[in-house]
Amino acid sequence: MPRLLAVVALCLSLLTLSALQAAELRLALPAGKRSWDSHALLAHPQARDIEVSADVSYKRTMHYRAVPLAALLQGVQAGDHLQVVALDGFAAELPAAPLLGRTGAQAWLAVEDPAKPWPPLAKGKPSAGPFYLVWIDPQQSAIGPEQWPFQVSTIRLLAPVAERFPALLPDAKADAEVQAGFAQFQKNCLACHRLNGAGDAQFGPDLNLPHNPTEYFADAFLQRYIRDPQSLRRWPQGKMPGFPPEVLSDRELQQLIGYLQHMSKRKLPPTAQ
Repeated sequence: MPRLLAVVALCLSLLTLSALQAAELRLALPAGKRSWDSHALLAHPQARDIEVSADVSYKRTMHYRAVPLAALLQGVQAGDHLQVVALDGFAAELPAAPLLGRTGAQAWLAVEDPAKPWPPLAKGKPSAGPFYLVWIDPQQSAIGPEQWPFQVSTIRLLAPVAERFPALLPDAKADAEVQAGFAQFQKNCLACHRLNGAGDAQFGPDLNLPHNPTEYFADAFLQRYIRDPQSLRRWPQGKMPGFPPEVLSDRELQQLIGYLQHMSKRKLPPTAQ
């Protein structure tokens, strides 16, 4: 029996290593479609060893072998819009300008070395690899936690969210605060959640169907929930991160809630879209 267990453990280790070696990043950009495997990216001429302080996913300083993301975004212009899709269905909607920036916050694609795997994100969970979008000096460009997608599988050029998903749009007569709330929703929520069935995320529940959170949370409790989800609903499988004031200011939080309240009166069943 011990020998059998040892053989099983060895097979599992080999399968894990094989999966890492086979990791592939898919790009669909103006220059065309291309795939990079982890070994090719580790050997990229612009790959560097970088230090990331206050890593969003690991909550500590981390060191990575990484490639400047701009070096991989051939043909992408500052006014373009990109979507970064993770293996678990997380779909970050990102304006291209910060990703291409050479000053201020700088975006890097960290690449997990099959021979030196990163630590798990938590007990019983995988690592952030094989590819992880990390930032140096994120505070200089107000980069939020949803702009740090890990376990990345695909980066693609798409039309802006408002063009692709009109069911997300507030009424054209909505005031500037609601419009600003829509921007906050795109930045902080759309990577995990759909609304009115619209969006590409496959991670969290729809935030308008069948019910909008403003319909079942008192305002103060909704604010508290967004700030620290586990403070109201504590369970081991909870995945929603908190949004402290340094990530989402009090005014931005009110704008986001204002957008959700507005959209609670604009429910559009998926069959009607």
